[in-house]
Amino acid sequence: MDETTLTLDPPLRACWMKIGEQKRIPATQPGEKQKRHIFGGYNWLKDTMTWTVAKTKNSATFIDFLEELLVKNYPTGRVVLVMDNASYHKSASALAALSLFEHRVMFVWLPPYCSDLNPIERFWRHLKDLACANKLQDRIETVVKSTEKILSEQNLPTSDLRFLLSKNL
Repeated sequence: MDETTLTLDPPLRACWMKIGEQKRIPATQPGEKQKRHIFGGYNWLKDTMTWTVAKTKNSATFIDFLEELLVKNYPTGRVVLVMDNASYHKSASALAALSLFEHRVMFVWLPPYCSDLNPIERFWRHLKDLACANKLQDRIETVVKSTEKILSEQNLPTSDLRFLLSKNL
């Protein structure tokens, strides 16, 4: 599980252009930066996602996502959560919430500054490549809508837009 942030400044990726032409991506206007945060849990066995969108990224929104993930989506059975060391993951309230699930959830804490070890990071890149890379939008809601479309496609077994994590060991 992890979080990613969406803004009106699109991630820039390499792309094909005609010889002699250069693709231009206009910048957003100065001012307050609009952003949304996606909390996500990647089911490694099924290549599916559980997610919530929040305006802030803090202990309260992290706990809300835990409830979505562990109470609504996976109410029984064993779960393994791979997590980084974000401060809101280790706050007193977050640790108290996590302790409610310790009888059926195994927590794997990544070493500090090693977030690339989390398999969901590859999914975030895939998501942003499809949903918002090299595309300037006027409203953050448009970026969120595009992103949620790709997230929904991830949960459809026949979708061509799915990200499939290699399970070759």
